[in-house]
Amino acid sequence: MKETVSSFLDKSSEKAADLNHRRTINFNIGKYNAAVPQGKLQFAELNLARERAKNLKWRAIETLDQQLESFEAAITRRGTKVIWAEDAKQALEEIGKICDEKNCKTLVKSKSMVTEEIHLNDFLEKKGIESVETDLGEYIQQLDGEPPYHIVTPAMHKSKEDVARLFAEKLGTDPSLAPEQLTLVARDILREKYREAEVGVTGANFIIADIGAVAVTENEGNGRLSCSMPKTHIVVVGIEKVIPSMTDLSLFWPLLSTYGTGQRITSYNTIIAGPKQEGETDGPEEMYVILLDNGRTNILANEKQRESLYCIRCGACLNACPVYKNIGGHTYGTTYSGPIGSVITPNLKDLGEWKHLSYASSLCGNCTEVCAVKINLHELLLENRHEAVKEGEAAFSEKMVWKIWKRAMLRRKWMNMAGGNMKGWFVNKVGKSWTEHRGKLEFPKQSFNEQWKEKRGEGKPAK
Repeated sequence: MKETVSSFLDKSSEKAADLNHRRTINFNIGKYNAAVPQGKLQFAELNLARERAKNLKWRAIETLDQQLESFEAAITRRGTKVIWAEDAKQALEEIGKICDEKNCKTLVKSKSMVTEEIHLNDFLEKKGIESVETDLGEYIQQLDGEPPYHIVTPAMHKSKEDVARLFAEKLGTDPSLAPEQLTLVARDILREKYREAEVGVTGANFIIADIGAVAVTENEGNGRLSCSMPKTHIVVVGIEKVIPSMTDLSLFWPLLSTYGTGQRITSYNTIIAGPKQEGETDGPEEMYVILLDNGRTNILANEKQRESLYCIRCGACLNACPVYKNIGGHTYGTTYSGPIGSVITPNLKDLGEWKHLSYASSLCGNCTEVCAVKINLHELLLENRHEAVKEGEAAFSEKMVWKIWKRAMLRRKWMNMAGGNMKGWFVNKVGKSWTEHRGKLEFPKQSFNEQWKEKRGEGKPAK
């Protein structure tokens, strides 16, 4: 726990002082902020659309067992094999078995945060299987040996010059190539990998319960190639991604694209309902869907935190968060960063080890304001803090400080006795974390209460 917190604090301090990092992030988020208002214009009643989406996710999560069983029954009728995985270990074991059966040497993978969550690439590398990220942003990150920086835009923290230097170093290209030329280089390499791959892996933006299908939305077409060119297609998806009906996509797809990138709709939207059927010429010969729990039922069991399962991973809360914009995605030290990551990580993992993320917030409420499905994110961050204290995860020193603070706040005389000098000494000397990166705080010698009494005449009680 101490190492996790220490790493977070060290990285936060480093990134907050990195002006180049801040300049790049502000530039990229600025482009996002300019595009999103245009995307929102497609909604006649945006607030109503968000409320309706939240209600649909409420229905899906409240009846999650029924929705998943309906999905399984429908998709298995078309030849797909559904595998239930309680944790990352089970999911990786099942993927490993499939790869062994197919004698897999090369695997292509489209963008998927859930496969980052289970560390699929590391697992496959240990098995001697080449796992290739085919999303351009993910491919850039893989070349650099880094995890995704952002839920939607994995290489957001890199400038075009950074990418040109990386390609020159790893692929031997000319360091002066423009972004369009770099994209063509990546395209040539990845097209060859599609032809070689025995297995393709994708995530899923939505699980469609009524028809038994998964929906994938993307802008590059790499998802379609990953699920159709290899003979075996594996979908890895969190159980919370379920929606009741295919007709719900007419609401969720535009919301996801608008809040994710500012587009009216993303370039490629695909519904995959099984492997290649009789008489069809395209598609994989076999399809597997791995339904991953990995702590999600812990959130489901928590009546207050359950709302966080409504998330459609649009990334809007990250772009809105002043903390994220200063410290960056890698500082969080976990797959899901930003406000939504700070809410769900302590519940998906160990609350004691990750509770510090719930304090990585200004509680300004901007994350709640921009959420596509109106999750009360800042309130859930407070709930995490409350649960950590309730479960005894607070340090002894923290408990004592709050105990003293409570006693003092309930006694006006104690507060007045503290005076400006004592308050200043406590904050500037005892609470050194404040003055580490800030100037000293100076408190007035008299409290407002004392000044008020003095102004009104000694002995007169304040009204």
